[in-house]
Amino acid sequence: MPNIPYISIAGRRIASDAPPYVIAELSANHNGRLETALKIIEEAKKAGADAIKLQTYTADTITLNCDAEEFQIHGGLWDGKTLYQLYQEAHMPWEWHKPLFEHARKLGITIFSSPFDNTAVDLLEDLNAPAYKIASFEAVDLPLIKYVASTGKPMIISTGMANAEEIQEAIAAAREGGCKELAILHCVSGYPAPAEDYNLRTIPDIIQRFGLVTGLSDHTLDNTTAIAGVALGASIIEKHFTLDRNGGGPDDSFSLEPKELAALCRDCKTAWAALGKVDYARKPSEQGNVQFRRSLYFVKDLKSGDVITKDAVRSVRPGFGLPPHWLDKIIGKKVTQKISKNTAIKKSMIK
Repeated sequence: MPNIPYISIAGRRIASDAPPYVIAELSANHNGRLETALKIIEEAKKAGADAIKLQTYTADTITLNCDAEEFQIHGGLWDGKTLYQLYQEAHMPWEWHKPLFEHARKLGITIFSSPFDNTAVDLLEDLNAPAYKIASFEAVDLPLIKYVASTGKPMIISTGMANAEEIQEAIAAAREGGCKELAILHCVSGYPAPAEDYNLRTIPDIIQRFGLVTGLSDHTLDNTTAIAGVALGASIIEKHFTLDRNGGGPDDSFSLEPKELAALCRDCKTAWAALGKVDYARKPSEQGNVQFRRSLYFVKDLKSGDVITKDAVRSVRPGFGLPPHWLDKIIGKKVTQKISKNTAIKKSMIK
């Protein structure tokens, strides 16, 4: 496959010809405790995730401290809070970033983050983040995308709520800003999102339309959608990850637990390996079973020179005789030798 789009994060090639790149999204699942965040990184590494991802913002960098009606959240997981209250509770304290980056590097798992403003990018640059992720809600923040692009690092943009035109604008902003390695994630920004909202057939269309490394940010409650996404061409899978879905944090209820993340990492790779290539040849695992195909056998004793009649031949298993499509060609012909019943038919036996 010539000219396969790819990006590399911390030396790991991400493309359709490489196993899916699994990102465990830590998000707000630290629930206010640095020890929990450190443990989540350890469990992501144990589960086999390629990367752990943070979110870098404060309530003040993402919204206004205002309780006017438009700043109130109505319905859903965060009903009754103001935006400021939600982000005050959910944010990752900036002083935690350094110990989290150091811990991940010590464990050998890639760590990067979603910045939500320029000051977050500056903090992450100081920590030498190897890549950046633009969250779905920020995909329309073209100045932020350009600023991230100016770092020269690989960028992944989530496209939840974005239409095709907005996706194209985000890609253009990234390119204008100098981004050379760009990937986009098909995403539905529901928390959780029902599987039927995902319309995964969009993934091959995104790949064809934009010509970029394409993945899936999956907010459904199990792994089925993610595995199906891999089958349709997703090279990156991102899922929220927690130690305990009943932990009570803002994102816990729609996150995977350690055993589920381990299953995702395993099953994504299996699905990708199963895709393989277009191939009609006999597979190594089939070789031993060729003998169990049908073939033609004599089912009567015959003398040399006897005419082969229909009742003298059957198509049966095993496969040591002529293929069944020879049946019409040999009926009415004569045998060249004495034949015992239950003998596989060979060309040399027929005149």
